Amino acid sequence: MGFISSMRGNASTVDINGVEKDLEKILAENEKVEAAFKIFRDMIVFTDKRLILVDKQGMTGKKVEYHSYPYKSIAHFSIETAGTFDLDAELKIWISSSTTPTISKQFKKDDSIYDIQKILATVCQ
Repeated sequence: MGFISSMRGNASTVDINGVEKDLEKILAENEKVEAAFKIFRDMIVFTDKRLILVDKQGMTGKKVEYHSYPYKSIAHFSIETAGTFDLDAELKIWISSSTTPTISKQFKKDDSIYDIQKILATVCQ
């Protein structure tokens, strides 16, 4: 994926071995990364135990905020696909009893949102 494409919000899959190395300080013992998607500098990471959102902040991206959501706390999720004139797709995730989405991510027109939805459908059973 090119730099311009990533700046526009297109997600791409990421090598899970590299992600495990990058997240080794926050992963629990024996926790395994199952899949990861990168959106510009941020990542959505699925492990065998939880969903991790990696939010790189600032100009350099050296400051990082990690959001961790156990799969059992995901109440429901939705995707809104891109249309003919509306080229943005959106992922929304509601945590526990929240009435508004806790997580909302924008994607450009690509298939990554379908891959993420399939993973959520599998882990949130």
